[in-house]
Amino acid sequence: MEARVDEVFGRFNEETPGAALAVIKDGQVVYKKGYGTAQLEYGAAIGPDTVFHVASVSKQFTAFAILLLAEEGKLSLDDDIREYLPEVGDLGKTITIRHLVHHTSGLRDQWVLLRMAGWRMDDVITTEHILKLVQRQQELNFEPGAEHLYCNTGYTLLAEIVARVSGQSFREWTAEHIFEPLGMTNTHFHDDHEMIVKNRAYSYRPVRDQGYKKAVLSFANVGATSLFTTAEDLAQWLLNFEEKKVGSAGVFEQMHKQGILNNAEEINYAFALNIGEYKGLKTVGHSGSDAGFRSYAARFPQQRFGVVVLSNVSNSNPSGLARQVADIYLADEITEEEPRSRQRRSPETKEQEPITLSEEELAEYAGYYLSEELDTTYRFIVREGQLTALHQRHSDISMRVNGEDEFRGGVLGTVRFTRNKENQIDGFRATSGRVRNLRFDKFIFIEEETTGDSG
Repeated sequence: MEARVDEVFGRFNEETPGAALAVIKDGQVVYKKGYGTAQLEYGAAIGPDTVFHVASVSKQFTAFAILLLAEEGKLSLDDDIREYLPEVGDLGKTITIRHLVHHTSGLRDQWVLLRMAGWRMDDVITTEHILKLVQRQQELNFEPGAEHLYCNTGYTLLAEIVARVSGQSFREWTAEHIFEPLGMTNTHFHDDHEMIVKNRAYSYRPVRDQGYKKAVLSFANVGATSLFTTAEDLAQWLLNFEEKKVGSAGVFEQMHKQGILNNAEEINYAFALNIGEYKGLKTVGHSGSDAGFRSYAARFPQQRFGVVVLSNVSNSNPSGLARQVADIYLADEITEEEPRSRQRRSPETKEQEPITLSEEELAEYAGYYLSEELDTTYRFIVREGQLTALHQRHSDISMRVNGEDEFRGGVLGTVRFTRNKENQIDGFRATSGRVRNLRFDKFIFIEEETTGDSG
């Protein structure tokens, strides 16, 4: 059986990045191994004790911390988050801790906001940077509880709530109350991007005809991401769902409780755990993706089976690898799924003809636009018959006409220009992924006159 598992990871070797694996069955770790290379520069091999950044797999620990504090009576899931984070603006509706947990808060996602503001994902991004960005927000994507839309911002705020309620840093509190009691000796929330971490993996991305390049990550923010851990440590975490060394039966029952929207619809997302199904078997897990890191940790609770796959290359698929491992161990219990038929486009379907505007028509949209919520400015110009958006930290963005007063392009997503009573363009609203209707106002840019004096 182990040889068959090794074949699943056969693409990884000493010249490639790779993955670490841990498998649990019936209350014990039955297999753990590393494949490929943790640091291509030094040829360090990956083992089950190699430390990875696991991205959004981090979130379940943040949710667990909230439940532990709730059980102690130090907070309530239905508390208004402004009781703990008064600097968050009044956005018109009450956002509760529970909303943050289930991604139903309506808050805009921090990563999309940061990219729109000109940040790169390899910049040093701290919790303080994110909190300041949240403070500037004046609107929500939707009314809290109305929808489920994945939002990293919520989990950064949850970690900050843990820190403020406990009087310790989130890193310190989780180490004392979760990781140390579980014997997760190589696990911590990484809140210092300059900290040296022994036996860590670095992340990579494949480049055509060039092998691999580093995918740099300098995060110093926690809660939504930044858990540093190993496959064997995460195996101990999965076992804790059965053993309950840390956390009561009530806490674990709550961990699996799925969110409910205002219209009483139940969603698949519990306390940072996706409740799903694979080949007829119930699954409980979460994936993660940052830079070149990819991660997946899941349990098949009814089979007392779990699998962890951590990888340091962007084109890997840990959830797919984990399912192949499950196919091997649970071969007698799974139900083979029928292959999905591919839908073909109807022959009557025609591609929409691109809309073209003259340079004179495009010139109406040219100018400078400021977002107070991002504290950033874009300039729109007409270049070679196309509207182009300029930002000091982005490559120039070619905007495609999408409809009347509407364009699409790059990090801005869909841009819908607005007009005043005189029918003049006075701004636009940008919708990009997990950020909706972000307001930009048009303004007149006046260059300061320079003198011959130099300071």
